[in-house]
Amino acid sequence: MFKVRFNKYRYVKREGNYIIIEVVPVPNKCEKNVIKEKLVSLRLDYAQKLSEKISQIDAIHDRLLNGKWVHHDAAELHCLLHKLAGEAGTFGFKEIGQAARNGEIVLKDLVDGIKDPDSKQRRQLAGDILKISTSYRQASLSKEEFEVELPVHHTTPAENLHMDKRLIFLLEDDITLAAEMVTYLEYYGYQTRHFACISNFQQALEKVEPVAVISDIMLPDGNSAGIIKDIQKNRVTPLPVIFITGLEDMSTRLEAVQAGGVAYFLKPADPTRVVDTLDSLVNDRDKEPNRVMIIEDSGSVADFYSYILRQAGMETMVINDPMNVMQPLEDFRPDLILMDLYMPGCSGLNLAKIIRQQETFHSIPIVYLSVETDTDIQMEAMRPGVDEFLTKPIKPGHLVSSVNSRVQRARILRSFMVRDSLTGLFNHTLTKEYLGLEVEQARRRNGKLSFAMIDIDNFKLVNDTYGHPVGDQVIRIIAKLLSNRIRKADIIGRYGGEEFAVIMPDTDAEIATNILDKLRLDFSQIPHHYGNDEFTVTFSSGVAEFPAFPNAATLCEAADQALYAAKNSGRNKVVKAESKDLVMKELR
Repeated sequence: MFKVRFNKYRYVKREGNYIIIEVVPVPNKCEKNVIKEKLVSLRLDYAQKLSEKISQIDAIHDRLLNGKWVHHDAAELHCLLHKLAGEAGTFGFKEIGQAARNGEIVLKDLVDGIKDPDSKQRRQLAGDILKISTSYRQASLSKEEFEVELPVHHTTPAENLHMDKRLIFLLEDDITLAAEMVTYLEYYGYQTRHFACISNFQQALEKVEPVAVISDIMLPDGNSAGIIKDIQKNRVTPLPVIFITGLEDMSTRLEAVQAGGVAYFLKPADPTRVVDTLDSLVNDRDKEPNRVMIIEDSGSVADFYSYILRQAGMETMVINDPMNVMQPLEDFRPDLILMDLYMPGCSGLNLAKIIRQQETFHSIPIVYLSVETDTDIQMEAMRPGVDEFLTKPIKPGHLVSSVNSRVQRARILRSFMVRDSLTGLFNHTLTKEYLGLEVEQARRRNGKLSFAMIDIDNFKLVNDTYGHPVGDQVIRIIAKLLSNRIRKADIIGRYGGEEFAVIMPDTDAEIATNILDKLRLDFSQIPHHYGNDEFTVTFSSGVAEFPAFPNAATLCEAADQALYAAKNSGRNKVVKAESKDLVMKELR
């Protein structure tokens, strides 16, 4: 629900059958024309099916017009016109869509009231049906008549194929300061290239692009701010620059901003604040794209909106049968659900109720995309906690804007509920919830999973000696180390106080132990400061593996016991839980 791993393409198996789930990746620039061509192709495919749909409508209408009025036939005709009203407008057949909508309105009163039409209603319905056929015969199917205005997807420097997302260029002529900064950045997973002069920096920038630049302003061979400002003129997207300097006058600060400076630190700069700034830059670029589940029984319409959202940088999953939604919902964990209101087997109203009955999906925004314009029906349909009602046909830009704003708002609200305020990591409750979900996914895949508990050694002594603000800083540093050095697919939580938890899917205990042991060693070498004092801190960890420990509860117990075994055997080490007996033996 909040953080997810999934493959770009896959099948999800259900009991008795397979559901094909389409998860489309974010497009690059070269794909935009391909997407436009695909949308045109979808329209042509729909147009070929349209003749059959209209023939079916004509046949039912003829039976009603020339024979006895049968309410079952009237209800079927109403359903067909309702679907046509939404589909036709989506694919550019506006007159057909409007005529279908008018006919649907006439039939709605008759179907709801279970009554026969009067002569005026018969004439109006006949005129609408005739308008549908006439408009279809006159419709143009040329590409030029169907030009979709796709919303612009603004690319970021991280999408530049020549960029190394963890590479930092450091422009600093003080060798001692540079060495300290390089060492500190490497602890947090950044690769740093140091340059003592501007000319070497410029030459390197022509070959590879860093994610950011850290630079002094005054160097022996010139003013770096002026040079970097000239470099920025030739760039589509400015290169983020963090300036670290001994100058604090306003004119120098202005130069820094004009050169693309995103931060300005006075020497000696606190390395943790520099890393915080870098993390914010990298995290903004590495944000997972919006994941949207489209539940729509019309395959053509679902594909159309899927490609629109894909072009805007989102990932989509298309479900055509609402009865097959639950397992894909568990696996895909969408940021937003976009669904039709009227679907066979299960209406959007009932599906929204089913989804909201599950605590895991309480906060996922649900948005209807339907041809329904009756405000009373719309308000009733939104009672289960639906967030918005969009009316078909909808302009691509409006759809993208609505989805983006809803997802952004939901992510902000969820972050307040599920993240620890000091570290930004997931809180205890959500970490345990994720562990349960990841264990079930590993069980379905017959895969492995490792769960680790981490505890800062002698943390009470740190607080007693240096004070709680320094203790908080140590907690933030280890949280940052874990976040920067562990895979994006892994889940990190603050379990409580100075204790942390890491869930590592598709990872056995041996690999997890090696990863954490390397982090343990690096953390033990990071200097912490209190006034003129410098000190170091260590941590201990216990690791347990699924399926050796078959559920979330036994994993937690085993990892916790392994952690205590590490503490009791001298601290500053990682212990792997081979079995329950082994853990208990080490405790003794």
